[in-house]
Amino acid sequence: MTIDVVAERLGCSTSKISRIETGHTNASATDVSDMLLFYGANPDIVESLVGIARDGRQRGWWHPYSTVLNSTYVDFEAGARSIRTYEQQVIPGLLQSEEYAAALIGSARWDDTDQRIAQRVRVRMQRQSLLIQDDPIDLWVVLDEAVVSRPVGGDTVMREQLRHLLDSARLPNVTLQILPFAVGAHAAMDGAFAILDFPTDGDPALVFAENAAGGVFLEKDDELRKYREVFDTIRDAALDPEASSDMIEMLVEEPLWKSRRRASESI
Repeated sequence: MTIDVVAERLGCSTSKISRIETGHTNASATDVSDMLLFYGANPDIVESLVGIARDGRQRGWWHPYSTVLNSTYVDFEAGARSIRTYEQQVIPGLLQSEEYAAALIGSARWDDTDQRIAQRVRVRMQRQSLLIQDDPIDLWVVLDEAVVSRPVGGDTVMREQLRHLLDSARLPNVTLQILPFAVGAHAAMDGAFAILDFPTDGDPALVFAENAAGGVFLEKDDELRKYREVFDTIRDAALDPEASSDMIEMLVEEPLWKSRRRASESI
């Protein structure tokens, strides 16, 4: 059936059907029901997909803050079963302390108002409930040594952030590794990324790769395979979780400039 035929039957514009098919607009439960009945779909399939459409219209807690965050990524993050991520510049949002987040966002968003910065910090803190909810996500993080060596917010803020990292690493669903400077060039030099896997077999994994404009979502099989291989490679090259925690503890106990030099020399 052509878009023209479907639009005429449903009494709507062809552009609406096109936007639904290409994912540029949400389809209401009524739209889905009408389209599937017109297509002659099995009643069981109709019931299932109408339910999905109805659930998809429900807004998450973060939607009031959509002007200050990437709500698309947060949508995917909230539905993920596991996240594997590499970061080369900053602590990932799910592991940031409130003071670190405020210092980081204040520096990166220097032209934002205090209110918008506070909103961004509030959303980031609320996202962390994913790690401690009844059915928490599994989070595996590989951090470049530069991330824990750069004193964002100053010495005091950074020490508290490192302590927060240690506390988070003790959660049974969180694995944290440090990729030391001594490794040299490595497979993830192109930049930070996150691999999100979902609990439903019919919901394929995707990669969020950061770039100067924010980031892009990748879901082709060859793209997913490449990033899985990259993550496995840097995970194997990184310090194991216990050694990583030892390194972070050393950074907490000594002046940052001195511990940074000693950490590199000891590896």
